[in-house]
Amino acid sequence: MGFKCGIVGLPNVGKSTLFNALTQTAAAQAANYPFCTIEPNVGEVAVPDPRLDELARHGKSAQIIPTRLTFVDIAGLVRGASKGEGLGNQFLANIREVDAIAHVVRCFEDDDVTHVEGKIDPVADIETIETELMLADLDSLEKRVVALEKKAKGGDKDSKELLDLMMRALVLLREGKPARLVERRPEEEKAFAGLGLLSSKPVLYVCNVEEGSAATGNSASAKVAQRAKEEGERSVVISAKIESEIAVLPLDERKDYLDAVGLTEPGLDRLIREGYALLGLITYFTVGPKETRAWTITAGTKAPAAAGVIHTDFEKGFIRAETIAYADFVAHGGEAGAREAGKLRLEGKDYVVADGDVMHFRFAN
Repeated sequence: MGFKCGIVGLPNVGKSTLFNALTQTAAAQAANYPFCTIEPNVGEVAVPDPRLDELARHGKSAQIIPTRLTFVDIAGLVRGASKGEGLGNQFLANIREVDAIAHVVRCFEDDDVTHVEGKIDPVADIETIETELMLADLDSLEKRVVALEKKAKGGDKDSKELLDLMMRALVLLREGKPARLVERRPEEEKAFAGLGLLSSKPVLYVCNVEEGSAATGNSASAKVAQRAKEEGERSVVISAKIESEIAVLPLDERKDYLDAVGLTEPGLDRLIREGYALLGLITYFTVGPKETRAWTITAGTKAPAAAGVIHTDFEKGFIRAETIAYADFVAHGGEAGAREAGKLRLEGKDYVVADGDVMHFRFAN
């Protein structure tokens, strides 16, 4: 199950520096984790999770395999991208392929790095990119709605329902609001996703600040955080320059460097975790002598589908899931202790997996 977060931003905001730090991090992880792969514009990184070390210690596991998240470096955007300006067409095509957007905005002053708009205004930068996405969506929907109206008038029930959804999106877009704000019922989610609207993607604002503000942020990043709060989105403060320096340091030197710049962890760790949360993802674990492994599922997934992430046969032949909450697994020293304390539960097909569950699936061949 692959989840992709696209990194976007105007030119000279630090997007490439940030992505390079991510890919360097992925390259360093490849020595420890067998799944890491890197392509020119794709970095697949482990999701930091301190629970893995605790579980592996209690399970006496020989290997730790974290879950992962893919970041895609998307071509830079300029004003007019919706009309094909710059690399506009490539930019829009790439965004369609990702599940969420990490929008890098410049929150630092540097006379040596010019700003494409001539001034530092992260909120205006956000509006530039969002406007291009909304214009592309508006154009797409207006082209499709005419044909759909004919089908709906002919009595086609599915067309009527889809048309209603499209019209709700059009109303918002014409008001200058992104499609992700469309009010919709849970049963409409699949049809809404099928519209392929660029402005419907969840957004994480990444505030790229100067080194001195990496721990606390600055006035520019505070404006972005306020906007994110108003939209119900997320934001994270990061110094791409610091992250690029951390990424190439040996592991045993990183803590001293972090202490020196006033950070408790790399900003990339926060970025990865926020991207994971943005996608509505949670983690469950399998623990044994061979390995402790994290598995990614969407929140609300039931036990059989969660088992299917490991292997489709597990879902098809699902019988039950032996389940221990993470806190109980650790508190009682592992599976045997949790079992003796009555903390191991047998869950059936309707069980909704919780973040941190340690699971063992029983299935029929």
